[in-house]
Order: sequence, then structure tokens, then C-alpha cells
Amino acid sequence: MGVDYYKLLQIGEDAGEEEIRKAYRRLAMKWHPDKNPRDNKEAEAKFKQISEACDVLTDPLKRAAYDEQWGRGRKGKVPPAAGGRGGGSSSDGDEMFSEFYGSSGTFRRGGGGGGSGRRAKWFPGAAPARFGENLFRKIFGDEEDFASYQQPRKAEPIERYLSCSLEELFNGTTKKMKITRLILDASGRTLPVDEILPVDIRRGWKKGTRITFPEKGDEALDFVPADIVFIIDEKPHGVFTREDNDLVFTKRISLAEALTGFTVRLTTLDGRELAVDVDDVVHPGYEKVVAGEGMPVGKDSSRRGNLRIRFVTVFPAKLTATQKSVVRRMFTG
Repeated sequence: MGVDYYKLLQIGEDAGEEEIRKAYRRLAMKWHPDKNPRDNKEAEAKFKQISEACDVLTDPLKRAAYDEQWGRGRKGKVPPAAGGRGGGSSSDGDEMFSEFYGSSGTFRRGGGGGGSGRRAKWFPGAAPARFGENLFRKIFGDEEDFASYQQPRKAEPIERYLSCSLEELFNGTTKKMKITRLILDASGRTLPVDEILPVDIRRGWKKGTRITFPEKGDEALDFVPADIVFIIDEKPHGVFTREDNDLVFTKRISLAEALTGFTVRLTTLDGRELAVDVDDVVHPGYEKVVAGEGMPVGKDSSRRGNLRIRFVTVFPAKLTATQKSVVRRMFTG
């Protein structure tokens, strides 16, 4: 028999023109080939079917002939065709249907012949190539409007900060982020679904790095879903601070250590124990640089920044007379 257009558009047999067009708009936006690049052939076929359904059911003559074909009992509702011929009988419905579709390639006669006495059969899969697109323009507006529907507006990106420890940014990790989004079902209604997005944190990434999941926002009839964007944020660390690709460690030392030397011992972000000897006199502004012990460089994680050790010298609150005398002798010779 062919495609049941009422079922296809999800409407009742007594649906009015406005309800039919509303159903078409909803389904056309869902199945337009430009919105389904991954399943273009399936979308094109579906789009053509719903376009045919709208074209037939919004035209009184075509709808009456179609209902006759399906035996839906709407005989009394067939309006007169051009030339004054009334409707009502099955053969009249066939002839009217043939007048509309006989020369377009979307209608064929059974039995292999073309005689006037043969019963017409609806052949839904043979619509002209531009059929659906022309109807889409008629429903949605002029060329400019149609172009905008061909490329639906995209919702603004949804941005969320993703806090990472310095260890995670040093070593790399994967964070599993749970989101709840709305998706459209076949009837055009929205349903909430939970989804896990794996965010791969690469070694050396910096604060402000953006990770985009295309079109993972809520689905809607009139918009392309928004991108979800995670923005890396850096948690404060108890030992190190970060300056670009360098790590900074601040060490408190005594005046004696500043003058005579000492060893700095610390645990690196990847768990190694590091010992750094300082033999220089630590003066204000002095820092010890350890090459290659900083953060991985993002685009080439085999390279590393530097470890920069800075010092805060703690001076004694007071000196005894003897201590002062010793210091004077040390520095005056």
C-alpha cells in the first residue's frame, strides 16, 4: 500500500492543516540532510517521505485521493477537481491522483499498462530530487530563511572550569566528568540522559587550556547543540608554584646557612627525592636554578622547564656581645 502518512507525521486522520504543518516543521528540522551528515542517505530518504506526506495532506485534492487509496472513508470530503468533476468514487479518486502525479514520475499504474481503466498505485519512493527541498522552502520561508534552516543556529558554548592539581598537570591523567543533557526522541520531545565525558589531561597543560566536546549540550529543534568546553584551572600547591614551564620552590634558611652553604632536600611531583647542594653565598635576590626539573613542556612533554629555588633568609633577633665581636673579626680581617 505504501507509506502511512498520518502515522509518519504522528498525527490523527482528522488533523487540520496547521497541525500537519507543525508536525512537518518538527520532523523536517530533525531529518534535514544538512543536520545529519553522518547518516545522510537515511536522513535524505526520511526527509523526502515527510515532505511528500506534508505536500499530500495539506492539499485537499491530493489528500482526498490518498485517503481513497487507503480506504479511509473520506469520500464525502473530496472537493471538485478542475473541469468540474466531482469526487466520491474510488475510480474518481484514482483519476485525480493520476492527474497530480502521473507525469512527475511519482505515480505509476499497476499491471504494466497506461490505460485509463487501470487502478493507480502510490509510489512513495520516486519523488523528484528537489521535492523535499521545495516544500521545505514553502513551509519555512524565502531563500534567506531556508539557508538559515539549512545551517541551524548553534547554541552558545557551555563553559565549565576543571580544577587540576599540579601533580595531575605534571603526570597527566584522565578525569571522567558526568553530565546530564536533554536529547530529542522520535516524537520531538526532550528526555534527560546522563553521559560520562572522559577528559584526557595531557602532561604539561597549563591553566586556561580548553578541551571541547562538540555538540554535547542540550538538543533542541531550532538549534544545533552547544559545545561543552572544559577550561583547565590549577589548584594551589603546598610546596611548588608554577611560572610558565618552571616550578618555584621557596626555602627558608638561617643567616649561617646563607653564609656557609647547605643542602635543599625536596620531593618532586613525580615522587622522586631530590637533593640540591647550595655552596654560594645566598644574597638578596639569589636563586638556585636546577635545569630540567620543572614542568613538562605541553607540545613536547619530553622537554622540561626548570626548578627555581628561592630563599628567605631568617636573621637572628639579636646577638650577644661575644657573637658581635666574632662577626666583626670575621668580616674586618
